[in-house]
Amino acid sequence: MATATASSASIRERQTVALKRMLNFNVPHVKNSTGEPVWKVLIYDRFGQDIISPLLSVKELRDMGITLHLLLHSDRDPIPDVPAVYFVMPTEENIDRMCQDLRNQLYESYYLNFISAISRSKLEDIANAALAASAVTQVAKVFDQYLNFITLEDDMFVLCNQNKELVSYRAINRPDITDTEMETVMDTIVDSLFCFFVTLGAVPIIRCSRGTAAEMVAVKLDKKLRENLRDARNSLFTGDTLGAGQFSFQRPLLVLVDRNIDLATPLHHTWTYQALVHDVLDFHLNRVNLEETSGVENSPAGARPKRKNKKSYDLTPVDKFWQKHKGSPFPEVAESVQQELESYRAQEDEVKRLKSIMGLEGEDEGAISMLSDNTAKLTSAVSSLPELLEKKRLIDLHTNVATAVLEHIKARKLDVYFEYEEKIMSKTTLDKSLLDIISDPDAGTPEDKMRLFLIYYISTQQAPSEADLEQYKKALTDAGCNLNPLQYIKQWKAFTKMASAPASYGSTTTKSMGLLSRVMNTGSQFVMEGVKNLVLKQQNLPVTRILDNLMEMKSNPETDDYRYFDPKMLRGNDSSVPRNKNPFQEAIVFVVGGGNYIEYQNLVDYIKVDVYTKIQHCPQERLSRITKKGKQGKHILYGCSELFNATQFIKQVKYTFVVCFC
Repeated sequence: MATATASSASIRERQTVALKRMLNFNVPHVKNSTGEPVWKVLIYDRFGQDIISPLLSVKELRDMGITLHLLLHSDRDPIPDVPAVYFVMPTEENIDRMCQDLRNQLYESYYLNFISAISRSKLEDIANAALAASAVTQVAKVFDQYLNFITLEDDMFVLCNQNKELVSYRAINRPDITDTEMETVMDTIVDSLFCFFVTLGAVPIIRCSRGTAAEMVAVKLDKKLRENLRDARNSLFTGDTLGAGQFSFQRPLLVLVDRNIDLATPLHHTWTYQALVHDVLDFHLNRVNLEETSGVENSPAGARPKRKNKKSYDLTPVDKFWQKHKGSPFPEVAESVQQELESYRAQEDEVKRLKSIMGLEGEDEGAISMLSDNTAKLTSAVSSLPELLEKKRLIDLHTNVATAVLEHIKARKLDVYFEYEEKIMSKTTLDKSLLDIISDPDAGTPEDKMRLFLIYYISTQQAPSEADLEQYKKALTDAGCNLNPLQYIKQWKAFTKMASAPASYGSTTTKSMGLLSRVMNTGSQFVMEGVKNLVLKQQNLPVTRILDNLMEMKSNPETDDYRYFDPKMLRGNDSSVPRNKNPFQEAIVFVVGGGNYIEYQNLVDYIKVDVYTKIQHCPQERLSRITKKGKQGKHILYGCSELFNATQFIKQVKYTFVVCFC
């Protein structure tokens, strides 16, 4: 959540560098090398594929010499004169398949890279297979890469996409979980977090809430870091790795929070571009999949629906529009797409006009002079064509994505839900009865209604009376809602320490026109009539507020009893008193049990507001210094065990309740 500089690489850059080094046979990759790359094959499992795909495009892989990239468990033909780079998890199944590859002599040489550390026994299995296949000399290198996490943004990561149900909210909170199963879940999370800090090159100071899964993670992570630091010869936090880290001048703060501190935010309807795309479309690992609107084919026998075509779009750091507007309110995004389209059309018209002028005929001096002047302009226009075509591609991409989002907003009245939920969460006076919205057949899907009611139930200080609750339940049932999520939230609210939601979540205001005036005209790509223009006001969500308390060393009942761990201390203790009294400049907040883009965006906005506030309240003579610092600002990373939208989360909550009564 701060701009990366030459001296402070983002986690995305650090993981990308590590991957490129691996693909270059574990030799540092030189960007401007003129020599031809060594052509090779990349073999990965699904875990490796998920780690690589958000960071490296097919073109970048080709530039690294990757001619083929294949799944480990697919049918692969021998290519005996080409080296193979493997990037896989050290599982029994994967080890067996790699041993089979050695026996079948598939490749010229083998560079084995494991996403997490491989055990000695499994390493011996590979060695025995290599001996049996007389392929010892072909196994060129074996490396533990410590890259067992997925980076989605410069400042955001998740632990896994494959088998994420093993570390899901449901897996951690189901009442029938055994101690052994819980240990396995915690070990999986800790292994990934350990990999994250090895890649980051930093040993954090850890804070966590007591009596939660987050505390279990903290204890295990502290122990794992401490054991690695104790072994000075083999420590992963010494030498170049640590010195080049983003946090080399001050150690970062790791704040571990449990999903149960806030169940309202994952259910919340949202209004920013990235979070809306994740909420209403098929969006994962920075790729959005859209179904084209189907029409009908005219035929003598009648109309037949066309087959729906699926299109995929990658929303990457190269996409400047996405980087600029992913955190913007949706009406602002629609406005910006329209402006970009108009700008493109103006440039396109200019090229056409110049082409027309170049076709002038006649020998009068005026025409010749005009021709001469415009030759240079046309040459300039032609040279900018690739940039213009890329601009058109991005405009088409965001027109399609934003149109798909807008269809959901209008069909489900998501603006109404968002505004109403914000009022509930911020304890603002409601202008419409909750029962009226639930009972309105035109307002949203059954899931939308259930999400709204759950937020009301979580946020209200005083639970509704049994009579009122029965009335709500009847309305929800009539609307087609499954009541299992409500039963689980009732249990959660009864047993959790957080019996009611925090006092303030956020607030919104509504404008009638202004921003939407351009996108509501007839020439616009977006027909926004009937959609409210809601302007967001920054209010810290619970996760952001907890982070703020701990980063700024504020005394607050919400965080005063958080445990404190320093893996660099020779002797670990159970002290909750931080030894460091200075505010932190760098922090990682990690949500055990799953996170979402709403919390991520709230943290991004928190940094922006923090810098802006300092500038606003600063004497003139110190303004330049604060502004300079503000450009780098505080570094905050957001991570979670899995990334889910409201639909996925409500499904987990529903099935967690079912387990309770099975």
